[in-house]
Amino acid sequence: MRLAELLRGGDGTAPSAGPVDTNGGVDMPPPPPQAPPGWSSGPPDFVGVGFQRCGTTRWYNLIAAHPEIARPVAMKELHFFDRFHSGGFGEDDLAAYHEYFPRPQGQKVGEWTPLYASAPWIPPLLARAAPEARLLMILRDPVERLVSGLALDAAVAERRGAVLSRHAPLEAFVRGTYHAELSVLGRHFERSRLLVLQYERCAAEPEAELRRTFAFLGVREDVPVSGLEAHPRRRDEKPRLDPATRAAYVDAYSEDVLRLVRDFPELDLSLWPNFAHLAGEGQL
Repeated sequence: MRLAELLRGGDGTAPSAGPVDTNGGVDMPPPPPQAPPGWSSGPPDFVGVGFQRCGTTRWYNLIAAHPEIARPVAMKELHFFDRFHSGGFGEDDLAAYHEYFPRPQGQKVGEWTPLYASAPWIPPLLARAAPEARLLMILRDPVERLVSGLALDAAVAERRGAVLSRHAPLEAFVRGTYHAELSVLGRHFERSRLLVLQYERCAAEPEAELRRTFAFLGVREDVPVSGLEAHPRRRDEKPRLDPATRAAYVDAYSEDVLRLVRDFPELDLSLWPNFAHLAGEGQL
């Protein structure tokens, strides 16, 4: 199916992209969990901040299965900071965020809301609420992420009996400007606190990349792992872009991709076929 046909009214369904909208279209967090006896709450030890349609649910589930990570007692995506786009974040809100992260002594806990890296008002709020947290991010070929994101948006709109927002294509494009978004994040967190993973490498070498993630989080790397083949939100049907439209997206993203690989040389552009031709330029 071509992307344009899907956006006019596709025939798929998809899991919820987040909490139910209850505040003028802005996702709201669920009520905070009740801390079990003997557990204490506080700032999260880790926060996943990006990106939508990059395998974050799979990766979060694999992290949460580690014996030194407290099992999540709230949903993966809190969307706690979404509603503060016009300000109003205070000390009570900071304390309320901490209530979402109860854990027994000696264990770590966190969340993963892919929107956090894309919303420019969130990094400074997150730096106030979780200044010592380790941040996780998964990046995917920007064009493939855009196509997958629009397909999800269309399916969710259809399931809710709504039409796709006219702003959805532009929003999907902006979410893939990784370097611009990382630049905002970098003004509030040291580089050493950010682990940048590549979706395609996590798919090809899941165990090695998961153990790399464990090391970054400060938990044991040598624990048995299972469920590496699970892909809870994979969509088998992929919409298609016509060649001219794909070329336009590649051209629009190219400068951001070049800046990205210059600042994060661990990224392998050969894993992003749309941008493999830029690999040599990224080393300049």
